[in-house]
Amino acid sequence: MNSGRVTIRDVAEHAGVSVATVSKVLNDRYGVAAATVDRVREVIAELGYESSLVARSLRNQRTNVIGVLVWDIEPFSAELLKGAARAIRGTDYELVVYAGGGKGSGRLGWERRYLSRLSGTLIDGAVLVTPTVLDVDGGTPVVAVDPHSGRETVPTVDADNLQGGRLATEHLIALGHRRIGFLGRPPRDLESGPLREEGYRSALAEAGLPPDPALIRVAGYDETDARNTVRELLTLPDPPTAIFAANDVSAISTIEVATSMGLRVPDDLSVIGFDNVPESMMSDPPLTTVEQPIQQMGLIAVEMLLDLLAGRDPAQRHVRLPTRLVPRSSCAPPK
Repeated sequence: MNSGRVTIRDVAEHAGVSVATVSKVLNDRYGVAAATVDRVREVIAELGYESSLVARSLRNQRTNVIGVLVWDIEPFSAELLKGAARAIRGTDYELVVYAGGGKGSGRLGWERRYLSRLSGTLIDGAVLVTPTVLDVDGGTPVVAVDPHSGRETVPTVDADNLQGGRLATEHLIALGHRRIGFLGRPPRDLESGPLREEGYRSALAEAGLPPDPALIRVAGYDETDARNTVRELLTLPDPPTAIFAANDVSAISTIEVATSMGLRVPDDLSVIGFDNVPESMMSDPPLTTVEQPIQQMGLIAVEMLLDLLAGRDPAQRHVRLPTRLVPRSSCAPPK
């Protein structure tokens, strides 16, 4: 037997049966003696044989594989994958993660490109994480997590980003801050970004604080963008005493930039984030943030997809989970 990938022919030769007999055993078909079935299965286990996903798809029109499609592997998607993995325990399904590494021919429409590469032969359905569009087709069942364009017809899972934005801003206002900066997403990016900004503006309005356009900046969730934007905010003639960053990665970058400029967090600048990824607890100081239940979002998304694959309608097609404030050490009253 060759030292490469074990084939069905290797199994047949080792078991002393035909390829057709091995195929029948693999597909649980009648016409094979029980002793032969046992022998073939022993050889399969001994040799570590696995049929390819493509071959499985051609044979059964199913792969029993769910794809989790992400633009990049970063703290949010990494946490979501933990929940997705929990959802398939005890099922016949496996997970495959497909990411472009944040690169390629442009972010808009990445989910269409990824689906076209995987659908039909490699995956039975997909969870799209932070998709930019939902008008995907091709007959593959999909569920979207934190989508760009709202609910439409595709089942979705997200968090209460509007309330989360309020919680973060209200916390800073309650501490006594009046000049509160906001680091958000580009307006045509994910739906969650504008909702968090809306929560920020709403909390300011309820406190009788008019928003200052100079303090509201678009930084994206890219670390370099965030760092440059934070420097701009902190070198204003009247800089903010607190910054609400619309995700933890940007918030942690804010702390690092402020520290490099000789500012102390939270004595000179309070910082609050959004997500509550594990990295937020390890920042210096530990980051106050708004938690969205990311792992639960991944688990629910896969459970909804499993319903679709079984021909059932999910109990809810659009799930919105609550957010909550997680106070730590990066916020304090202003001087």
